[in-house]
Amino acid sequence: MKRFNRLITGVAISAGMSSVAVAQSPPAGAAPPAAAASAAATATLSGKDWKAPDITKLPDDKYGQIVRQGKLLMEETYKHIGPEVKDVKKRYAGNNLGCTSCHLESGGRKFGNPWVGTFVSFPQYRGREDAVSTTEERINGCMERSMNGKKLPLDSEEMKAMMAYLHFLSTGIPVGTKLEGGGTLKLKTLARAADPVAGKQVYASTCASCHGEKGLGVRRGKAGDANGYQFPPLWGPDSYNNGAGIARLTLAAGFIKGNMPSGITHLNAVLTDEQAFDVAAFVNSQPRPVKRNLEKDFPARKNKPVDAAFAPYTPGFSAEQHKFGPWPPIQEARAKGVYPLK
Repeated sequence: MKRFNRLITGVAISAGMSSVAVAQSPPAGAAPPAAAASAAATATLSGKDWKAPDITKLPDDKYGQIVRQGKLLMEETYKHIGPEVKDVKKRYAGNNLGCTSCHLESGGRKFGNPWVGTFVSFPQYRGREDAVSTTEERINGCMERSMNGKKLPLDSEEMKAMMAYLHFLSTGIPVGTKLEGGGTLKLKTLARAADPVAGKQVYASTCASCHGEKGLGVRRGKAGDANGYQFPPLWGPDSYNNGAGIARLTLAAGFIKGNMPSGITHLNAVLTDEQAFDVAAFVNSQPRPVKRNLEKDFPARKNKPVDAAFAPYTPGFSAEQHKFGPWPPIQEARAKGVYPLK
């Protein structure tokens, strides 16, 4: 499973918002009308036949510069705000991954956790917080979980650049448009428990050639040089923590099925659904950083996903069943109003 990259929660388009508002570049000094129109044209307004806008068509003005800076930050996060950068004040990420380890093709790939449309989907209600969140708060959620680090200051140049890139990727997308291919593949829930033992065999035959037998990835250089990984680690101290979205098997399996091994897409997947669940179970059974205070997630307990493998659990079901399944019995209990306790 070459380049198994981490999952962060897929794009969720807010309902009930204006269908005519679109993300646009700043009208003053941002781009000549012809260039702006060309960029907008690349982001198809259809919810199905869309693609990321072409960043090469942006002029080299202030807006174009900060958009490109944001793209670079998300591609080479480890080099600019990672734990090995020389300026200790810039060490916001706690691992040497890049944002695009999870959001493939610089956030432009269908079913690869795309960022296209993200800017116009916020503010949105999020069950993990039981509150309406902003895009900046969503970015910082990833910083604390998938990047195992700390929040970026809201007024930092890094946050502004990331926001600018997300804004650009929503060029021409009307608010309220639901994009097909946002997030990851949604797989049918397994009737059985996911099997990490079977998943170990899938990993050995499909994934280890890139990510290593021990799942620690392949560095571009050496530890301490802030150059990140050619193939990211899937577990160990330099990977995502247990509070990341991809720590949930339903999300991890969908990402794996649609994108792994390297070179496939959701249109020519090679793993079966069961293999994807099993290898996700194996990977997420390995040691990784632990996020504190996970019990505070999903304060409205009815929102807590059945595969969220941390306390509190649905009464009558074990931690292991929440992690590996089978999940239908938990879903049936939820349907009857049985939720994790406060």
